[in-house]
Amino acid sequence: MKKRFIMLAGVCMLAGVLSGCGSGVKSGSAETGAKNESTETVAKSESTEKAETAEPSGKKVINVWAFTDEVPKMIEKYKELHPDFDYEINPTIIATTDGAYQPALDQALAAGGANAPDLYCAEAAFILKYSQGDASQYAAPYEDLGIDVAAKVKEADIAKYTMDIGTNQDNKLVALGYQATGGAFIYRRSIAKDTWGTDDPKEVGAKLGAGSNSWDSFFNAANDLKAKGYGIISGDGDIWHAVENSSDTGWIVDGKLNIDPKREEFLDLSKKLMDGGLHNDTRDWQDAWFADMKGQGSKPVLGFFGPAWLINYVMAPNSGGEKIGEGTFGDWAVCESPIGFFWGGTWVMANKDSEVKKAVGDIIQWITLDTSENGLQYMWANGTMNDAGTKDTVASGTVMSKSDGSINFLNGQNMFDVFVPANKYAKGTNLTQYDETINMYWRDQVREYTAGNKSREQAIKDFKQQVADNLDVTVE
Repeated sequence: MKKRFIMLAGVCMLAGVLSGCGSGVKSGSAETGAKNESTETVAKSESTEKAETAEPSGKKVINVWAFTDEVPKMIEKYKELHPDFDYEINPTIIATTDGAYQPALDQALAAGGANAPDLYCAEAAFILKYSQGDASQYAAPYEDLGIDVAAKVKEADIAKYTMDIGTNQDNKLVALGYQATGGAFIYRRSIAKDTWGTDDPKEVGAKLGAGSNSWDSFFNAANDLKAKGYGIISGDGDIWHAVENSSDTGWIVDGKLNIDPKREEFLDLSKKLMDGGLHNDTRDWQDAWFADMKGQGSKPVLGFFGPAWLINYVMAPNSGGEKIGEGTFGDWAVCESPIGFFWGGTWVMANKDSEVKKAVGDIIQWITLDTSENGLQYMWANGTMNDAGTKDTVASGTVMSKSDGSINFLNGQNMFDVFVPANKYAKGTNLTQYDETINMYWRDQVREYTAGNKSREQAIKDFKQQVADNLDVTVE
């Protein structure tokens, strides 16, 4: 889901090294004992109703693969709440930096054996590869994990797009996300007040063209901000996710490269931002981008497009403060975006060849489908997962209906009032298994164009050539 670069201890000390150490990634040692013929009891989520039975293999280690420590920490919380769950958790955490995670995961899945992943994670940029594409053969249907899929999905009122994305070619659910990642516009209250005399989310949203499905009002607002010495966003990446995930079609249609008109328009939108001096020309996930969250960029910027997780895990830690009045902490609010979109998410999957399917199923059900106050979904939404008190939007509509999203970072605003309706724009029909790679090629070429290094036509031509040279995709 999020780009928090958390490295696997003892494997690589620097992100740049990760791409060269795939074969040396720690995958752990499964400890397989003699088969126990007696019935073992495995603790389960409060919402689980199936009978408790032993794993037939006697294996008591669960190998977990992820690209941040988020899911491994969830599993540790599960163990804390279920003390009779006596499995050892063996995590392998490899950041997605430099594309290191997927090759290592692919190798581990293909190799199989005691060290193979039992539970693994995929984010929005590449989930389709594992749920429907080239690596989908490894995923176990949730029903094979002992989960009553139809009943639990209905009970939890799971966001449809997360199920669409996590359903394989045989129409079996093999992955679910625990977050809902509908996007909004997160803005500085002080800058909005200085420019328009108000920081009210409804009024600021109207200035930006909330719900208009057009960029016209957004650029009018950008010119208002420029007259006051402000940028509207930090860099072109701040509109990319709204563009990408609102497109009608994905990068590949019927096996051929497809450039959706909305994605092609990104060339023109980025050039307009650059030529108009309407942003700080930063690149997301780099130091200058984070500096703009603190208000320490080359000029102050109004805000960022993103879902709730961007606030919790990126903006708040980079605001320069921990309470209202410190840095930019508390000087933020959320309003509806002019363009409906979603961004990111993490899907949780099980290996069909795992010897501990029941135990893995118990964990997955607790993470994705348990709607009780002791389930991950409720704790994640209401900030009771850990001492940090972090709140986030989740995939369960049932949970969201009984949750409160008021946070100090937004000066007490209930962010769920904006983010929950935003989830209606989320859809799983414009993703492909190659999105991570193709997005990188596209954005690099767009920046070459906006910097004046290439013509629009040359940028598109070079983009197509990169895809043709590196991916098994027909390019016309």
